[in-house]
Amino acid sequence: MNLKKIARLAHRWLGLTSGLVVFIVSITGCLYAFQDEIRDATEPWRKIEVQNKPVLLPSKLSAIAKGVHPELQVGRIVYVSKDRAAVIFLTGKGQFYTVHINPYSGQVLHDQNLRKDFFTIVQFIHIYLLLPGPIGKMVVGVSVFIFLFMLISGVIIWWPKRKTQVKRSLTIKFNGKWRRVNYDLHSVLGVYTCVIAFVLAFTGLSISYDWLKTGVKNTVNLGSTYAFEEKIPMVKMTKLLDSNKLLDVAFLESLKKSPHSDMFLIAPLVKGSAVLDITVYEKALFYYKSDRYYFNANTGALVKELAHRNKSNGLKLNEMSYDLHTGQILGTTGKIIAFMSSFICASLPLTGFLFWRGKRKDKRRALANKS
Repeated sequence: MNLKKIARLAHRWLGLTSGLVVFIVSITGCLYAFQDEIRDATEPWRKIEVQNKPVLLPSKLSAIAKGVHPELQVGRIVYVSKDRAAVIFLTGKGQFYTVHINPYSGQVLHDQNLRKDFFTIVQFIHIYLLLPGPIGKMVVGVSVFIFLFMLISGVIIWWPKRKTQVKRSLTIKFNGKWRRVNYDLHSVLGVYTCVIAFVLAFTGLSISYDWLKTGVKNTVNLGSTYAFEEKIPMVKMTKLLDSNKLLDVAFLESLKKSPHSDMFLIAPLVKGSAVLDITVYEKALFYYKSDRYYFNANTGALVKELAHRNKSNGLKLNEMSYDLHTGQILGTTGKIIAFMSSFICASLPLTGFLFWRGKRKDKRRALANKS
């Protein structure tokens, strides 16, 4: 068997195996692409008027959110930007809420149950198919790995034998019979979008799997290691500082270190850990450029800082993964490209299945005529 025959055989059966999952993941990717823009248009509590005064400290925001849901534990605290509400995440007893608060006045603007939030549900379908975490992640992960292989095998199958056939192979014959149009939609659109689809799929896997993320980092860094960015500070737990005081001291120090940054994400203190982690992003809702600060939870002292300018190229590329995956690294244009690519990816299992079914019918008809 030559390479094309092997690629065609693998492409067909792997496509039938993973097609449904690829369709679901791709179509939910389409829905999620413009989620921030849609939320801004439909959720007025996300935007606030900028005021010429300091924002409330995280201990105050935490107390306000806790007052809304006293039965839950405060998780992440996010100062999104000067013109956006602060968002406090609360979890516990199988519940997940966000409380949006005006960081200047302390006014509660909205209380949101994430289990009933449309885009949160879409995100969980995209990542887990709404299955139990480990199972859903495995099913999606294996299917997307297969999809990467199918993109490569699809190009091999499509590759014209002669240069004179390239133009014809890149054209959809809309005036042809429906089966010819269907085949062209599958092969031609697949070729046009294969590079972008590969980037979207690969970055999604990189976000999900630490081993792949490490591999990307090591490859880009040509095998070099950077201990200063990999090592998390080890702080022995003695007597933890009052949680409210720790939050405030750490936030003010982060603000002092990165005064021109837009978004501040304060991670909750992990049980058994004596290190508080704050990530500061240069631009709100963009994650590719950030500074990170680690604080001693016993004293509130800064024990490590990792500025974006000091990160290795491998780490910088990994931190671009989400913005590359959603297309937002290029702004609205990038999101449109990601949306269209995801839509085409969702169509490929459908057009591929129709082509396969048509071929099966032809074979059955031929056998029936012979008999």
